[in-house]
Order: sequence, then structure tokens, then C-alpha cells
Amino acid sequence: MSTGKPVVLVVAAALMTGKRVLLAQRPAGKSMAGLWEFPGGKVEPNETPEQALVRELHEELGITVQAADLHPLAFASHTYEKFHLLMPVYACRAWAGEVTPAENQAVAWATASELEAYAMPPADVPLIEHLKRALA
Repeated sequence: MSTGKPVVLVVAAALMTGKRVLLAQRPAGKSMAGLWEFPGGKVEPNETPEQALVRELHEELGITVQAADLHPLAFASHTYEKFHLLMPVYACRAWAGEVTPAENQAVAWATASELEAYAMPPADVPLIEHLKRALA
């Protein structure tokens, strides 16, 4: 059964250090501005999800990630008003460089118990339980 909506493939990373995970706030002017999400972005044509995530993390946060350090964690599948989002999420505990947001968006390192305090896009909310287990 078709939703009649285009499927948009995006990819996200749960960047983890110790018992904390990085969240980024969507900047003003973008859809769902102000909500907190796991960093990542759209998968371009002829790009694997891992390649897209390596590219996006470098563009958005100024860090260098190796594809071998990305480990499948969960995925989100959510229907929004105009499209259906499919988002694989990878755990990553190794990268080079300091997290420096390119769009001056706020970032936060959250513990498992703090995750539910952050307002997130609907597709991200079910991922909280996966993150809690990964951070335990």
C-alpha cells in the first residue's frame, strides 16, 4: 500500500563519548527549527548511507569519521505531511577533530536520562530507547 508520498532517505549518527550522546539543535529557518536531533543529513544519489554520514559529519560538525567506525544502531521510518522519512542511525565512538557546528547551531552532550528532556522531531523520539541501551 502506497502512501503516495516520496520516500526521503537520510542518515544520522549517535556520536557517543563515555555515557553521553551528541544532539544538535535544528537552526532557525529550517523545517522543525529549534528541535534537537542526531546529526546527519540526506543521502545523495550514488552515495551509501555510510559515505553520506562521513560527508555530513565533516560538513556540519567539522569532524572526520571513518566508515569503519560507523555501527548500525537502529532506524526510523516515519510519515510526515509531505514525505516519508527513512533514516538509518549509526553509533559512532571514534572521530578526529573537535565538534564545531558549521551553522552555529547549538549542540549538547546528553546522558541517557536527559534525552527525553529534549524536544525532538517525531521520527527521532522512538530512537531514545535504543540510545538509552547503547549508553548503558
